[in-house]
Amino acid sequence: MTAKDRARLAAERLKALYPAVSELDHANPFQMLIATILSAQTTDRSVNAVTPKLFARYPDAAALAHADPREVEAMIKPTGFYHVKAKTIIGASAALVERFHGEVPPRIEDLVTLPGVGRKTANVVLGVAFGIPGFAVDTHVKRLTRRLGLTKSTDPVKIEAEVTRMLPPEEWTGFSLRLILHGRRICIARTPRCPECVLNDFCPSSTVRAKGGRRPLTATAASVRLAHGRATSRKRPRRPGPRH
Repeated sequence: MTAKDRARLAAERLKALYPAVSELDHANPFQMLIATILSAQTTDRSVNAVTPKLFARYPDAAALAHADPREVEAMIKPTGFYHVKAKTIIGASAALVERFHGEVPPRIEDLVTLPGVGRKTANVVLGVAFGIPGFAVDTHVKRLTRRLGLTKSTDPVKIEAEVTRMLPPEEWTGFSLRLILHGRRICIARTPRCPECVLNDFCPSSTVRAKGGRRPLTATAASVRLAHGRATSRKRPRRPGPRH
């Protein structure tokens, strides 16, 4: 099976398991941008715990651009690195006001010019807030794409370029978001739960991969069912082996 086959089959399998959504609570592109910046080095749960109060006090870029940094720091402290993050989200808001009329631009070339916004954050905002195809490479995506044999690179830009060549643009955002969810729930960093993984019959890194008991699957031939929230691969008829 080629890397492209694995990418397409993984995208198909994961689509049956997870919605193409971010776990960051947001109501508009501005909130998505700020929440994504705050999510660095912390959990989405921590971000979702502080953003309701933050956005109630600063509902748009103009309000946050003129915020008292100490007040912002106090609100976002549970997310960690709050001194830097407060400076960054205030700076990003000021840049939105000064250069984009207070609106989040729907172009990656513009987004990456904002303080605290790299390609990962820009692709998340494009895909989730605007529905524009983007493949965000975070730590989970980096880990899973290597384990699946889709890339050998550790460079997020190279990973993005290689994986997006394997899939049509309409799959980029969903595949990235689903890899993130799968990385949090099943393909975790230290002890991946391979026996529970719906990709374990073709993943090169699986610890429970069949040793010749099944032929390689293709994206069009494979299918996935959900039962009580857990995925199972549809059983294929066993081929009779040679008798001795």
